[in-house]
Amino acid sequence: MKKIMIFDTTLRDGSQGAGISFSVEDKIKIAKALDVFGIDYIEGGWPGSNPKDELFFAQAKKIGLKNAKLTAFGSTRRKGCGAGEDKSLRAIVASGVKAACIFGKTWDLHVQYALKTTNEENLKMIADSISFLKSKKIEVIYDAEHFFDGYKSNKEYALQTIKAAWDAGASVICLCETNGGMLPSDIQKITGEVKSVFPDMRFGIHTHNDSGCAVANSIMAVEEGCVMVQGTINGLGERCGNANLCSIIPALQIKRDYKCVPAKSLAKLTELSRYVDEIANIVPNDSKPYVGRNAFAHKAGIHVSAIERHSETYEHINPALVGNERRILVSDLSGKSNIMSKACEMALGIDNAAEKACKVIDTVKSMENQGYQYEDADGSFFLLTKKALEDFKPFFKLKSYRVAVEKNTEGKIVSEATVKLEIKGKEEHTVAEGEGPVNALDNCLRKALIDYYPEIKNIVLTDFKVRVINSEANTAAKVRVLIESSDSAKTWGTIGVNENIIDASWQALSDSVEYKLIKKDAHAKRKK
Repeated sequence: MKKIMIFDTTLRDGSQGAGISFSVEDKIKIAKALDVFGIDYIEGGWPGSNPKDELFFAQAKKIGLKNAKLTAFGSTRRKGCGAGEDKSLRAIVASGVKAACIFGKTWDLHVQYALKTTNEENLKMIADSISFLKSKKIEVIYDAEHFFDGYKSNKEYALQTIKAAWDAGASVICLCETNGGMLPSDIQKITGEVKSVFPDMRFGIHTHNDSGCAVANSIMAVEEGCVMVQGTINGLGERCGNANLCSIIPALQIKRDYKCVPAKSLAKLTELSRYVDEIANIVPNDSKPYVGRNAFAHKAGIHVSAIERHSETYEHINPALVGNERRILVSDLSGKSNIMSKACEMALGIDNAAEKACKVIDTVKSMENQGYQYEDADGSFFLLTKKALEDFKPFFKLKSYRVAVEKNTEGKIVSEATVKLEIKGKEEHTVAEGEGPVNALDNCLRKALIDYYPEIKNIVLTDFKVRVINSEANTAAKVRVLIESSDSAKTWGTIGVNENIIDASWQALSDSVEYKLIKKDAHAKRKK
């Protein structure tokens, strides 16, 4: 099993993505997680370029990384300046790192217009910079910026630049596809040619995703002999992002038998992906390969029926290998297999009763025709099934509710809800205020129920989404409200649909509470 070094640049290149801003504390947390996961190199930032990166490197010395080499980023020396006098290089040395990644110009177009110097001076800038850092006992990884464009433009000069870096002592020459426009065949051809010219060099690959090929390009480069892959968690990065390590690592390790991270770490990949998204304050892309919530989600009845017999029919790997899990979705496309599988997962007790399953399917299809969607509303689906099978006894009945919103002369908006419920044969009439009409309704519902069902105090609303279903109806359109709730042990989703957003919200809120109560009640009965 050949070792492929994984070089993570989430903290540097990833932070250049639109909407991404890591604090020093964020960067420390991510660095620790990457180290535990088994990443080989963690590029922390550019010392001297900004106060945040300087502070990060100062604090990072105290982390005590066990697996990864903390790496500083920088550029080759300025033209007409000795390497020892260059502020960027001196800042790398001052950061105390044992590894540095510096980039230099490969494309003669950049040498002429960006650096405004000669090709010969650029070669000296590369060699001098690497020699200087090596003299300070720092390992140097050289990023050959715009290598593939440079190679196409002037092959001979592009090769001269990487030879200068290698001869000066670089441990890896990383071929950078900086503009992100190359296709896999381009990467394969050029990497193969370069490897044949310099068979003893150790090459890496750094790609961007502007043509949607960053992952494929990285894999192709490895198959052509590269021993290092640079990328970011979840593909974060400038423009369309960097190569996504969460796709590259399992592809290489599971499907091509390369060793990227310790075998035990692979099952933590999904957890790492979601952890970084959480710190970056990004809503996770559920459709990400390998680690997304939908990566192993099955909706079509034919698919579900097949994977119940053999998982490989519609799953390219076992989701547990990357710490993910299979999801069976229930919708108007569902067949008996979906319902049976979901019923077993949620302990609904349908077993192999085809008649019951068909009844549930018909109910789901009828509700979805009205705008309901149960893919992320397990709580509402559970209640729907119980009601369809006439196996549900409500914990409370709504008599009426009223919501008022008032804006006073001072500009303050006050929301007030009034709810009448029948609970265990008694009528409760409560009033509560809230930050908005839905919050007031939620507070009022809880206030009415808390003395009867104290367990609801642990319910926390964690997400609230509203989507217009038929926008062509303008202000009379139906809306779908999806609520995510959790307690100390479980998270569940509930849904409501109506032309009135308040009533749609009431449906989702009341379903959330009833789901909690029915599960609590079932647990209590099992204990008896």
